[in-house]
Amino acid sequence: MAFFTSAISILKTLVVAIGAGLAVWGVLNLLDGYGNDNPGAKSQGIKQVMAN
Repeated sequence: MAFFTSAISILKTLVVAIGAGLAVWGVLNLLDGYGNDNPGAKSQGIKQVMAN
C-alpha cells in the first residue's frame, strides 16, 4: 500500500508542476501579445491562463 501512496504523491506533484508550467506559458503569451499589440496572442494567452 505504501507504493500506491508514494505513486499518488508523485503524480500530484507532477500535475501541479505541469499546471504551473502551463500557467507561466500562458502569462508569457499574454505579455507577448500586449508587447506586440497582437490581439490573437492576447486571446491565446488569456485562454491559457484561464484554463488553469
